[in-house]
Amino acid sequence: MEEVASYKDIVKQSFLEFQSAGLTIADIATSLLITFVISLLVFWLYKKSFRGVLYTHSFNVSLVMISLVTALVIMTISTNLILSLGMVGALSIVRFRTAVKDPLDIVFMFWAIAIGIANGAMQFELAIVGSFFIAIVVVILSNIKLQTHPYLLVMHYKNVDEKEIFIQLNKIIKSYKLKSKTVSNDLVELTLEVRVKKHNIGFVDEISKINNVKDLGLVSYEGDYVS
Repeated sequence: MEEVASYKDIVKQSFLEFQSAGLTIADIATSLLITFVISLLVFWLYKKSFRGVLYTHSFNVSLVMISLVTALVIMTISTNLILSLGMVGALSIVRFRTAVKDPLDIVFMFWAIAIGIANGAMQFELAIVGSFFIAIVVVILSNIKLQTHPYLLVMHYKNVDEKEIFIQLNKIIKSYKLKSKTVSNDLVELTLEVRVKKHNIGFVDEISKINNVKDLGLVSYEGDYVS
């Protein structure tokens, strides 16, 4: 009569099969090498598609290191159940305090992690095909040129002249958005967001000719960043 395997026996057998799965030196070297090559693509694309204020080389290098470390972690926990449980517990207490200001940086970080996970699990085809597809999307979207470019227009004038200044301003600028207004000792600092075609900033000279405008400045504006 054939014995029926209990739930305990099934778990024990699965554990032994999990423990017996091992990685050779060739497997480890192949995984890390492919991870490094693909992460270089991420490194190059991040540098080429960066549109922020200040490019940080150390952050870009960290993307490559994230992929390699992630691949190493996945290879470690994929061959030992005890280590995998311990790794989950250890990583659950890690807290990252570094502020990521650009949302696109988060996308590149997740991309680097995904490369490490796929290669660590020996899913090389998934890592290669997926990375090239994402790279094509990044190149296409980064090369799309916007018709208008945002600028911050900063003006200083006396509070009593505001009505007359805005009458003249509305004739020069079709649309604008108020960002801030500061009044100090009857002197006003006004910041407006204007959108015009890039390098088409001749309106600044016209505004400077408005009576009672003491001075003004134009700053390139990228969302929460000023460059």
